[in-house]
Amino acid sequence: MERFADRLRAAPQSRLQRGAAAGALALARDLSARAQRIEAPGAQPAVMPDAGVFAVADQLVVACNDLAEVLRTAPAAASPDRVRDEALAAVRRTAAEAGL
Repeated sequence: MERFADRLRAAPQSRLQRGAAAGALALARDLSARAQRIEAPGAQPAVMPDAGVFAVADQLVVACNDLAEVLRTAPAAASPDRVRDEALAAVRRTAAEAGL
């Protein structure tokens, strides 16, 4: 995730606008929602706002770190290993799709 975020930060504006930032924001929103569902089951997750193409790398880092912290303290019923593995696969897939 850190490497992907660093590549997003270094990417030219044109690449971010061609879809890299949108994909990363969708991923950050998904990871954020996963963390919120574990932390507050049954509650409607808040949607991470679109802060622009130059902020998406930081939003991704925050979402990943939040999810990691929630998983660190999650009960086994929340399947933290499965959620972690799915999140890592999503990060890899999004990075590949963005060409980063």
